[in-house]
Amino acid sequence: MKKFNTLDIQVENDIVTCWLNRPKIRNAFNEEMIREIKEFFTQISEEKKYRMAILRGRGKSFCAGADLEWMRSVADYTYDQNYAESYQLSECFYAIYTCSIPTVAVVHGAAIGGANGLLSACDITYADNDTIFSLSEVKIGIIPACISPYVLKRVGEFPARELMMSGRRFKGPEAEKLRLINKSLSVEDIEKELESLKLMLHSSGPKAVIMCKDLINNVTNNLSLKEALAYTAGMIADIRSSEEGQEGMSSFLEKRKPKWAE
Repeated sequence: MKKFNTLDIQVENDIVTCWLNRPKIRNAFNEEMIREIKEFFTQISEEKKYRMAILRGRGKSFCAGADLEWMRSVADYTYDQNYAESYQLSECFYAIYTCSIPTVAVVHGAAIGGANGLLSACDITYADNDTIFSLSEVKIGIIPACISPYVLKRVGEFPARELMMSGRRFKGPEAEKLRLINKSLSVEDIEKELESLKLMLHSSGPKAVIMCKDLINNVTNNLSLKEALAYTAGMIADIRSSEEGQEGMSSFLEKRKPKWAE
């Protein structure tokens, strides 16, 4: 794995953890961090050698949004420069959302502004109960544009309207209630939940998990209901006839663990 300037990558067996690593400024992101996050998720998606990728933040917060120094320079950009920078941010969130393997965000401290795009684009997000969330862009006269597709997918239209237009702050339990995150937990329980999730993924067929992500993405984003008829039938026929599908069905019928879970 490549060494990054703004990220700390740790690999433990078949689990890879990406730590946002600018703790002195609460992991606020700049152009370099955006580029490196995109590169990291693109790489692991292509490799498909890990069972799960975890996104976390070093220090006191998950991510405090945009780096103030970077924002000062952005303020002087032309429209074309703003567009290019913003498009790279959109590509960063898209790389997380379309990553071929399961992605999990673990959030603590604060998730401000664009940080909510990072956590919303992940498959599963856990947060410390005391985490402060805010879609704060309107407070400085801008809008949460690039994160909006993923926040809207998670919370729905009308809750998103209230959060995006008010920019108000709220904590983990309300974030769970709004479905911005999957679970709000104590610090200790987050680690237990992560371990439980690792066990669940290791008991599932590796190819089946990857195909599930592809299935969900296509049915949700790319196909009409009628188009999904043939597509979903083809997907199940493919996995049933595969080596992994045959092993999974045989192990179930023979009341034994499948080979990948041994």
